[in-house]
Amino acid sequence: MEDMNPVEGSDPSAPQAAGGPAAELPAVAPQLRELRRRAALTLETASRAAGLSPAHLSRLETGQRQPSLPMLLALARVYGTTVSELLGETVAERHAIVRAADMEPTPAGGWTYWQAGAPGRGMQALRVHVPHGSQGDIVRVHPGEEWLYVLTGRLRLRLGDTAHILAPGDSAHFDSLTPHRIAAADPGGAELLFVHTLLQSPTAALCLGPAAGHLTPGEPS
Repeated sequence: MEDMNPVEGSDPSAPQAAGGPAAELPAVAPQLRELRRRAALTLETASRAAGLSPAHLSRLETGQRQPSLPMLLALARVYGTTVSELLGETVAERHAIVRAADMEPTPAGGWTYWQAGAPGRGMQALRVHVPHGSQGDIVRVHPGEEWLYVLTGRLRLRLGDTAHILAPGDSAHFDSLTPHRIAAADPGGAELLFVHTLLQSPTAALCLGPAAGHLTPGEPS
C-alpha cells in the first residue's frame, strides 16, 4: 500500500526538521542501511529497485527523511523482508494469534498503522488509519495483490482510470500492478484493514503524483 512521503501542500524534497516526523521512527534509518548491506545491494541498485533516487534512499538511511508506509513496503520487498523488520521489531515466534494489546501504533508518512498479523509470513496484514489529505496524490504500482476492507469513514480508491468511493463494510481486492491511489474521502479520515502479498521482486516500484507522469524509477522524488 501503496513510496514517499508527500502530503498536500508540503515540499517532498525538504529535509525533516530535528524533532519532527523523522524522529518518530528512530530505528528505521540504521535498519534500512543494515538490511541493504545484508542483501549485498549498493545504494544505487537498491534505490532503483524501489523506485527511488540514490539521494532519497541515502536521506532515509541517515534519518534525514521519514519513510511512508508505502515506501517501507517497497523496500521490504526489495530486501526480502517485512515492514516489522525494517522498523526493528522482533518477535520470538510466529504466533497465530495477535492480541490487541500487542498492536503498537506506528506513524509513517502521515498514516498510522498497526500490525494485525504475524511478521515473516507470505502476506502482511495491517490496520491502517488514513487521515484526510495524506498521500492522496501518490500513484502506487508494484507486483502482488492487495485486499482492503473499510472499517470507518469513507475511502477514495482509484484503480487505473476509475474512481471508487468505499463506505464502511465495503472491500476491494485487486492486482497491485494496476496503478492505484488511496485517500480518505472525509475530513475525519478513514480506517481500514489491509492485506498485501510480500512478493520478493526487484521490479517493485512506486511512483509519485501529481508529477507521476514525469517520474520513472530511479529519478529524484
